[in-house]
Amino acid sequence: MTEKNEHLDTLHDIRQMMERSSRFISLSGLSGIGAGVCALVGAFFTFRLMADERARGTDYRQLAFETGSEVQHQLLWIGGCTFLAALIVAFVFTYLRSAKTGIAIWGTTAKRLLWNTLIPLVAGGIVAIRFIQWGYGGLVAPVCLVFYGLALINASKYTLNEIRWLGFSELALGIINLWLIGYGLMFWTFGFGVLHIIYGVAMWWKYERS
Repeated sequence: MTEKNEHLDTLHDIRQMMERSSRFISLSGLSGIGAGVCALVGAFFTFRLMADERARGTDYRQLAFETGSEVQHQLLWIGGCTFLAALIVAFVFTYLRSAKTGIAIWGTTAKRLLWNTLIPLVAGGIVAIRFIQWGYGGLVAPVCLVFYGLALINASKYTLNEIRWLGFSELALGIINLWLIGYGLMFWTFGFGVLHIIYGVAMWWKYERS
């Protein structure tokens, strides 16, 4: 009986080693929390910009997607800064977790994870740009959520399984937003801000708390 238990323990250890070698497990829950906070800060400045334009009596919704308008420039600036800040925060916390666990941050698995994430994201970015050019700005938020969800689902086989459920949540949120076009910023805020924080807290509690 003891030999059987030892054999089962050995098989379990081998299975865990194989999983670690085939999955990028250095993602930190703090990365998700940080990225979510960055998204909420970006949403705050966007809401404030919208409120200022509304107070001036301008049609900010039209100006937001009018090529070369000041409102569009400000929104692109906010979006770019938010994305860059979230990317830096996610990298820093992932690097720190990688150093703590002794697992290399860049390798074959990380490259596969990156490519499987980038392909849907780049495709979604192209679709979103074309929608803006065609004057369908209201579809940008749901398109971003849908393709981001697909990117997470596609990449989940190379990292933590929980990423898949975050992807399904983002995908569902984007699809619902397709029927509630006028609430794109709220859906965007919840998807990229609140859901990331919930995911990050859950991952930190499960894998890093000890």
